[in-house]
Amino acid sequence: MVRRVWGIARSLVMYRGIPGRHRRLRRFYAQFLGPGDVGFDIGAHVGSRVRVWRSLGARVIAVEPQPDCLRVLRLLHGRDDGVRILPVAVGREPGRARLALSSATPTVSSLSPEWIGTVTTERSFARVRWDSSVEVGVVTLDDLIAAHGEPAFCKIDVEGFEVDVLRGLTRPLRALSFEYLPPAHDAALAALGLVDSLGDYAYNYSPVETMRLASDTWLDADALSRLLAERFRPLGRSGDVYARLRR
Repeated sequence: MVRRVWGIARSLVMYRGIPGRHRRLRRFYAQFLGPGDVGFDIGAHVGSRVRVWRSLGARVIAVEPQPDCLRVLRLLHGRDDGVRILPVAVGREPGRARLALSSATPTVSSLSPEWIGTVTTERSFARVRWDSSVEVGVVTLDDLIAAHGEPAFCKIDVEGFEVDVLRGLTRPLRALSFEYLPPAHDAALAALGLVDSLGDYAYNYSPVETMRLASDTWLDADALSRLLAERFRPLGRSGDVYARLRR
């Protein structure tokens, strides 16, 4: 219990308690979302993006399977008619799956045993423990679109389950992002390939929580792959890949 309370408190401080962070997030996401748009927050955690996107006038579909994070989301956003909180995970097909939970570090709870096996070899994950698990429902991105409409932007932050999420999408979206972690470089390239197969996309990269794009110009998939491999993988700099359809 103490570890769970500490983990959620730590997340709230990190993602909602740093001065100036909301303003930086708002400025960054304004290029993707505006009044009346729909945003899909896949892996909403404690709702930092939900808060920002609502401030931009977007309606938010917040998808989060972790029970403790759901309690926070419902407390902070449950009365907002512009937010739908869905207590499920997203994957390649509807069904059930087991979510490995890290009580002290809920940001790394994951549906991917392979990803957990990969990152536990890294020094930065040496003290992380996945100490419990819970069975959760799974829907697809196509299911979410059918139920809630097509999003202007979709954020995917699911700790190694990105490929499975993208395999449940059969149409191009206007813009989306997915997490990049250097130890799981090959999985990120697989996710990039899936996105690129859906439409004519341009790409960029934002190092973790900087809310700045690494390239002055938007890149094709090959150039983005080189940027990750040559610049960010050697430094161990995680972050997010951003994709937007070319106009």
